[in-house]
Amino acid sequence: MLYYLTATIYVLVCFLLMLVILLQQGKGGDIANAFGGGTSQAAFGARAGATVLSRATTVCAILFLLGALVVGVIGQRGPGSVVGGRTPQRQAPAR
Repeated sequence: MLYYLTATIYVLVCFLLMLVILLQQGKGGDIANAFGGGTSQAAFGARAGATVLSRATTVCAILFLLGALVVGVIGQRGPGSVVGGRTPQRQAPAR
């Protein structure tokens, strides 16, 4: 039960991390900025929104890494699965 709860929270953190990364604006590596033609198109101003999204990315990344470790450790202790290849041990035939 704990494994499924942890895995569900981990998947939600993964989706949240993807969302936060996709909301960020690029650092300006396109051709217009190379020749001085780039302008700031940030919705929150030049730098204010970047700090909030950067901190959210950092928090989500830490949760992502810790969640991967926790799911991996809990998954090792759980019962075997068909995919995992664990089969029940057979008893030796009686003579």
